[in-house]
Amino acid sequence: MNSSFIRHWTRLAATLAVVMNVPGADPGSEVVVIYNRRMPESRHVAEYYAARRQVPTNQVWSFDLPTGETMTRAEYRDLLQDPLLKRLESEKLFQFENEVIPATRAEPGDVILKVTTTRIRYAALCYGVPVKILRDTNLVERGEDKVRVELRRNEAAVDSELACLPLLGRKYSFFGPLPNPFYRTTNAPAMHPANGLLLVTRLDGPTAEIARGLVDKAMQAERDGLWGRAYFDARGLTNGEYLLGDEWIRGAAVFSRRMGFETVLDDKPETFSAGFPMSQIAFYAGWYDGQVSGPFTRPPVEFMPGAFAYHLHSFSAYVLRTTKEYWAGPLLALGATATMGSVDEPYLAGTLDVGMFMGRFLTGFSFGEAAYAALPTLSWQTTVVGDPLYRPFARKPQELHEDLTRRKSKLLEWSILRVVNLNLATDMAVPELIAYLAPLPEAASSALLQEKLGDLYAASGKLTDATEAYARVVKLDASPQQRVRVLLNLARLLALLGRDESAYGYYRQFTKEFPEHPDRLAVYQKMLPWAQQAKLTRDVKQLQGDIKRLTPPPATNAVPQNNAAPAKPVKP
Repeated sequence: MNSSFIRHWTRLAATLAVVMNVPGADPGSEVVVIYNRRMPESRHVAEYYAARRQVPTNQVWSFDLPTGETMTRAEYRDLLQDPLLKRLESEKLFQFENEVIPATRAEPGDVILKVTTTRIRYAALCYGVPVKILRDTNLVERGEDKVRVELRRNEAAVDSELACLPLLGRKYSFFGPLPNPFYRTTNAPAMHPANGLLLVTRLDGPTAEIARGLVDKAMQAERDGLWGRAYFDARGLTNGEYLLGDEWIRGAAVFSRRMGFETVLDDKPETFSAGFPMSQIAFYAGWYDGQVSGPFTRPPVEFMPGAFAYHLHSFSAYVLRTTKEYWAGPLLALGATATMGSVDEPYLAGTLDVGMFMGRFLTGFSFGEAAYAALPTLSWQTTVVGDPLYRPFARKPQELHEDLTRRKSKLLEWSILRVVNLNLATDMAVPELIAYLAPLPEAASSALLQEKLGDLYAASGKLTDATEAYARVVKLDASPQQRVRVLLNLARLLALLGRDESAYGYYRQFTKEFPEHPDRLAVYQKMLPWAQQAKLTRDVKQLQGDIKRLTPPPATNAVPQNNAAPAKPVKP
């Protein structure tokens, strides 16, 4: 690697050194693992996780809990909260001292219990532990009448409520959200119970097998790197009450691109269509569809090992152990390694700041740390699903690059791509990047790098060179969704160059390889004029039949119904 590229690795390393204030890895001794004694699958997940992360056996605990996804407030208190707190104290993982709160004119004095010493930072809830605390309509708390009506609710995600366990001695109220004092923090080590926060995530999902797989994929990404592409689906908002959600998603895209990931930001009101070629997914964030939609409804969904996926909606995790409904469960079933979701209406300002999450996660925070640094509220509606210790960006990029080179790993192509993107995001001209990438031995056999070379040629106006690079991609081991993207892009460029016969040939190849693709009607419509001009009688007849069959009937005058409202923009 020449000196200019080493310079950019060094620049990135300096950036990370400023942002990162975290250890290289978290030992399993910092975790308590919690499972449901009444479900054998829950114990299996707990034991598997503890073995893989080397959690001490005396920190793997079972409790007698309901077997469904919900529990009452009384069940939460009596079966989980109080027994867990007692166990933490008896094992000397939490140590308490009395703290005197002086009286004021408005409030009487008090003596509260405060966590002063702790040997753990994380709790991992395993498949079978309930996800949601139901509303207790009989619970009336002091000050409730002074808050907005929308926030006079005490239902919550179990994860989010347990995160406040160190605060229990301070007698906080259960209604409404608590402001998270660690929101936007850059000091990850400060996030621990002695400062009032237990980092709680869950190993969960539609099945116990999926839950076990979350640690496997996390550890694979820690070893080999988290690679792939990033897709962000904003709504193109420039003002209004929902603008905050778009700003978060656009911020995530900016940070992803700055850190060297191939990044797509969609700014149209609609979500990604079912035909969008979402290949090799490392990151996804979008919002406002009530049920799993778009590319996630059609195989194959190409999640990379370690991928994070998140869809902002008021009820994205209303049910978690499902493969078909809402968002969190299906994303996990499709292969995501980590996600988050709302178990009930959170209101927009109480949801994940995904831009903040990306900023922390990509610069070395563990998944648990990044999640809670990006959640504005606690004791509220967000469930956090994934290995809390998962930390794929702990290693320096250049160190990982050299390791992949020594191992002759196929993943080296992704690290080379990141080198190109990091330089592209700084001050290197496109021709210099082409000069670096084109002669690399790894590029000749890599569909990934040949596509990037085609993109660079196209960006510099060399469309013929771009088509030649894309044509090489088609002959290499491109993933299915990458093939969709490249075949359509290649045909489009050839048509722009006036090479209609070649464009027609690639469109035809596309329709043969992907005969059920949702966007095939548009492709047939592009093919028909050339087939008519070339007097390809059989093709014309076939294309006309396909177009007629696939053309939807005229729209009626019915008013469309939209029951997929996003999280409401009420601020806590």
